[in-house]
Amino acid sequence: MSQFLGQSEFSHDQPLRAGVLITNLGTPDAPARKDLRRYLKEFLSDPRVVEFPRPLWWLILNFVILNLRPARSAKAYRKIWTPQGSPLLVHSRGLIESVIEKVGERFPRQPLVKFAMRYGVPSIASVLGQMHDARIHRLLVLPMYPQYSGSTTGSTFDAVSRELNGWRWVPELRIINGYHNHELYIDALAARIRRVWREHRGELLLMSFHGVPRRYLLEGDPYHCQCHATARLLADKLELRVDQWKVVFQSHFGRERWLQPYCEEMLQSLPSQGTRSVDVVCPGFAVDCLETLEEIAMRNRGSFLKAGGKSFQYIPCLNEEDSHRDLVLKLIEEHTSGWPEFEKPPAPGALEQRRDRAVALGAER
Repeated sequence: MSQFLGQSEFSHDQPLRAGVLITNLGTPDAPARKDLRRYLKEFLSDPRVVEFPRPLWWLILNFVILNLRPARSAKAYRKIWTPQGSPLLVHSRGLIESVIEKVGERFPRQPLVKFAMRYGVPSIASVLGQMHDARIHRLLVLPMYPQYSGSTTGSTFDAVSRELNGWRWVPELRIINGYHNHELYIDALAARIRRVWREHRGELLLMSFHGVPRRYLLEGDPYHCQCHATARLLADKLELRVDQWKVVFQSHFGRERWLQPYCEEMLQSLPSQGTRSVDVVCPGFAVDCLETLEEIAMRNRGSFLKAGGKSFQYIPCLNEEDSHRDLVLKLIEEHTSGWPEFEKPPAPGALEQRRDRAVALGAER
């Protein structure tokens, strides 16, 4: 029996397809301890997420963390869980569905667009299995992480390549490493913020990004630099003065030094410095999730108000907005250049005009 995945009695005259796999981080199936334990075990077992000697980390993870953290995490997830499920999954599916609705208009050869989670379900392995059965021979992977980090985008590449490593016919592969400075991304964020500011605007805009250990920066990971680039472009688009915005990093844990300044510490210090009204946006997250809705909009809000702040406003992620859908479609278009399955059809009358022009040139000669 072959060790590589193929198709029995493969017919070489059947049509092949191109595909787009859009991924996000993941979510537990339910806000319950057992579901969080399963999810956290997969997530925290990834060597890209926790760079620590594996045997020692295995003991810490299985005998300490997975006995303590699932219950706390389940409690946090219950605060944000919706009747439809996890906000990250709900918003991601909504975004992908809107993209699929427009794909046929943008790309008439109907590339197959699928969505998967790096951790949890639907898994990358299961969705790539479906794409294999659909005879995908070209594949674009779009991880929904605007800024590249080895712990997110790099981990997605690991999962995709590990699965494709077992295919008999490996598809032509492209992976989008990020879009932190894409014009449509910055425009969409700015428009989102401006709409919120029509109703109320704080004294200071905090741009909060998920943290990573500082040593990643020192070892060459571009994440920190790309976060600051996004922030500068967004501040310029909003025409903000340098004293009207700040970059902070959230979600750090453990004793190791992470990227600073830390979001919660900044919020706790601002009231004593005279800033009593803040807006917080999270430009490193494509859709709202635990880290934006529970950590920022609930816990960090409480920290700011307890420290003497008067007004705290969280500005939601792009989620299912049309501008977000248009950004995804543009990224697909840009990164599939040269693939015939993604070529736009000629405009009405273009072929006739081209033929008439050729005839005219021939007559002149």
